[in-house]
Amino acid sequence: MATQQGMSGVDLVAVTAELRRLLPLWVHKVYLGEDRIAAIRMNTKEREKRTLLIEPGRRLHLVPEVPEFPIIPPAFAMLLRKYLVGGRILDIRQRGLQRTVIIDIQKSDQVYHLIIEAFDVGNIILCNEDYSIVQPLTRQKFKDRDVLPGIVYSFPPHDVSLQTRDEYIAMLKADDRDIVRALAVGSFLGGMYAEQVCRTAGIPKETPAAEVDGGIVYDAIHALLAEAQDHPAAVITKSGCHPVITADPTLQGPYPTFSDALVVYYPKKVREIKEAKPKISREERIRRQQEESVKKFERQIKRYEEIVEKIYEEYSFVQEVITTLSAASKMRSWQEIEDILKADTQGVGKRIKLVFPAEAAVDLDLGILVKIFVHDTVEQNAGRNYDQIKKFKKKLTGAKAAMERQIQQPVRKAAGYSKPKNKWFHRFRWFYTSDGILVIGGRDAGQNEDLVKKYLEGGDTFLHADIHGASVVVVKGKTECWDEVSRFAAAYSGAWRSGFGTADVYAARPDQVSKTAESGEYLSRGSFVVRGERQWFKSVPLEIAIGLQKKPETRIIGGPTSAVQNRTDFFLMLSPGTFEPNDVAKKVVRVLRDRLPMSEQKALKFALNTESIAAFVPPGGSDIREEVKDA
Repeated sequence: MATQQGMSGVDLVAVTAELRRLLPLWVHKVYLGEDRIAAIRMNTKEREKRTLLIEPGRRLHLVPEVPEFPIIPPAFAMLLRKYLVGGRILDIRQRGLQRTVIIDIQKSDQVYHLIIEAFDVGNIILCNEDYSIVQPLTRQKFKDRDVLPGIVYSFPPHDVSLQTRDEYIAMLKADDRDIVRALAVGSFLGGMYAEQVCRTAGIPKETPAAEVDGGIVYDAIHALLAEAQDHPAAVITKSGCHPVITADPTLQGPYPTFSDALVVYYPKKVREIKEAKPKISREERIRRQQEESVKKFERQIKRYEEIVEKIYEEYSFVQEVITTLSAASKMRSWQEIEDILKADTQGVGKRIKLVFPAEAAVDLDLGILVKIFVHDTVEQNAGRNYDQIKKFKKKLTGAKAAMERQIQQPVRKAAGYSKPKNKWFHRFRWFYTSDGILVIGGRDAGQNEDLVKKYLEGGDTFLHADIHGASVVVVKGKTECWDEVSRFAAAYSGAWRSGFGTADVYAARPDQVSKTAESGEYLSRGSFVVRGERQWFKSVPLEIAIGLQKKPETRIIGGPTSAVQNRTDFFLMLSPGTFEPNDVAKKVVRVLRDRLPMSEQKALKFALNTESIAAFVPPGGSDIREEVKDA
């Protein structure tokens, strides 16, 4: 039965059977809250929506609506969306009676396993097809298994639901508990269902497990599981929520489905409204940091001045300690000296609080703890602390000067330019068509592989230049600007490196692209087979435009001329040529910078740099075919 602490293995049998009856399903979106509660929004073949709520370690069931989640999803939710959204759910199954549920999801040619652990603290784990862990919600280390990226997920051993009749009978014969405990613990049924199996089998629950007819017990267990799977009658009783009628008096129900009962049984969690912290400006944050630094340096100066004062106040005692310990260290080890000092509870040893053998030093109690180096004189020990005073006074002067400069010269944002945040597609080659559709291309074989396996979805278009060594290009939506898209695919291909003036490009649907080679053939990393009729773009000119976009985001952009010129004040044109990519990037930086007023050159330095330009320069030699053109 399901309690407020969580669901049992039998409860999950009912839920997974309920979910399987909805198959096939498709993953629409994944959500995750700060309390580790997750939800998977799914589409049915009738285009209806279903929401699976997951609370690791506690419960897993359908809910009528998506709970409230953060507007900005956590990193793990974004990872699950990247791998699973758009994928088809092939199966939802439970590992025997263990509280482990596996959801098999196929996306493109890859099958992923999303494992939900509903025991202990619980977890949500994304695995590859071979069950190697891609990423868990929570990284865990146990005595007998680890849940870490790259490790193959470890399943528990089989239980009664997966054992044969003979295997189960033999297990009961070897059990030294009474039958109800053997069922509750050894067969993972829990106390409530263990007693119900005993009643069904007509066996007193105090009977030793080794003496019962194991076959009758085996049949009673599987009758219970079949009822939970195929004929649930979900009810709520005083003891909990059950997928089948039990001996407990029913308080509510029966409900149409077990999930309906669980929605009533588990109360909605009221989200705590956190008081928003007031935002402070960059200048104010710097000013506060400087004020804190000034206070810290002043405290350090005061501390070391006090140490020097204490050393000279107890000059004779410090001199005695130095003379005694320096002489002792010539005849004894520091470990022996430390033992002698610990035994001396009345004399000098009482004021020596700590020994540092590696430094030949001790901490003396002079009213405050003072570190004394026994091979230095009293004056040299004081000098060590004078040096610290000088160091912190120098830092204090610098911090105060910085605060003064901050007051006299407030930071100004030139023309409102600021560095934009990078998005997921910025690690690829990319541009937006004139009608606003995102186009992305791979920089190397690894990225080509990722684009097809992870990002090529229904409604997208696959493009590739008809030449070895080219970017896989994916159009994320419907566009009318095929001239721009084909030019992008042609430019980032081996045709540019070879110095050609044009290249042929073809387009295909996602379902035509496969990683499966013909019999007897092998496909290298980043290579794919395209089957069926293709759309061709012949003799596509090779050229790329690179310019500085100021609004709405300030960044370098590159791509076909018509797509770039509408978003930039000025840009340069590149064509296949003789100069190396790095040299071309430096030249473009210089030319674009020269077009800026002096007041903007420093403000736009974060965007206008060689690295940003190089991201859009095609591999191979290039020429700057045209000087800067105003848009």
